[in-house]
Amino acid sequence: MNIRSLKSSDYYILSPLINEWWGDRNMSDKLPKLFFDHFTNTSLIMEKDGEIIGFLVGFLSQANSNEAFIHFVGVHPDYRKQNIAKRLYDVFFHVVKQYHRNIVKCVTSPINEISIAFHTNMGFRMEKGDKEMDKVSVHSNYGGENQDRVLFYKILP
Repeated sequence: MNIRSLKSSDYYILSPLINEWWGDRNMSDKLPKLFFDHFTNTSLIMEKDGEIIGFLVGFLSQANSNEAFIHFVGVHPDYRKQNIAKRLYDVFFHVVKQYHRNIVKCVTSPINEISIAFHTNMGFRMEKGDKEMDKVSVHSNYGGENQDRVLFYKILP
């Protein structure tokens, strides 16, 4: 397995896989082509035998010069629970530190217990929101109207 930077042409390979990996839910709108054109230095693909088995799309914050943001991560269903996402995150941390970023942020849905557990286990902390859902601090309407989100941050060593 190898990890490499995302290329613009990966959009045409990865875009149909995203919906497939999420059980034919329409997830393509979460990953528009512009990400493949503009976030290639900080976005990653993991391959095995030429097949994409995982990806991470992240970028450097334009507003906060010490922050980076992980936008979207996916792992092929056959490769889940094999530390693929952890490896992608670790490489992302290394990449953004080269740009002198020491805070990484990301967001998930309050009902996504697997994502919340993963981020907590990776050393991320929850940012205090304006309400709680099932003992999880949530930011109301962060993803749009009636789309509450859990915000995470991690300070890199």
